[in-house]
Amino acid sequence: MSLFDTHAHLADRQLVADLPGVLQRAATAGVSHIMAVGTTGLSSQECVELAHAHDAIYAAVGIQPNHCLEAGPTDWDEVLRLTSDPRVRAIGETGLDRYWNDSPFDLQQDYFDRHLRLSQHLDRAFIVHMRDCGEDVLAMLREAHERGRLRGVMHSFTGDLALMRACVELGLYISFAGMVTFKKSADLREIAAEVPADRLLLETDSPYLSPDPFRGQRPNEPARVVHTARCLAEVRGVPCDQLASQTTVNARRLFGLE
Repeated sequence: MSLFDTHAHLADRQLVADLPGVLQRAATAGVSHIMAVGTTGLSSQECVELAHAHDAIYAAVGIQPNHCLEAGPTDWDEVLRLTSDPRVRAIGETGLDRYWNDSPFDLQQDYFDRHLRLSQHLDRAFIVHMRDCGEDVLAMLREAHERGRLRGVMHSFTGDLALMRACVELGLYISFAGMVTFKKSADLREIAAEVPADRLLLETDSPYLSPDPFRGQRPNEPARVVHTARCLAEVRGVPCDQLASQTTVNARRLFGLE
């Protein structure tokens, strides 16, 4: 079985402290590749360094919406510089967040627009964070779609069925993290069952969102993506090996690794 964890914050101190162990456990669980995702200029640089040090790791560079207020011009310049690195296969994580409200919403929208335009300019995948703002995200995605093709993923999806279908129609992939395994997430599992097979992705969002049976335990880590895979395979009525293979093919296509 070959799994691709499409979203892990490997530069987080909780994971860096035991990175050899984290990567060994991932390999043992069948995780062949991990997308290390940046949230600031500094963490983006650290993700690129990890990708150069380990063949199984690729990097995504960007400024997450809750870090927009603390970002300065040099942070965005660093993201732009890093995009020329061949180990960088995605832009982000970007998007919008009305839950934490750590950055003014108009500033989040400005940075989201920058990331989307950069993705389109480079023809590189983008990674969308969304919390309590599905309609706002969809409006900006539709505006970007008017400029050209979208190549991206809705990370750790928790929206409704209508939003999922709208995103798929725009050309996006839908990724599920540990929350889909929670007992209270029956509605989310019903949505996951409806995602087209060629648009489905897996992730951990490590060190957050540990799946059952590790719910509430930190740090989450890439090896645990297998539990999300088993859950999705069950709700979709397919063997886990088949779902793992399909989602890995999907990830490689999205990130230009075919």
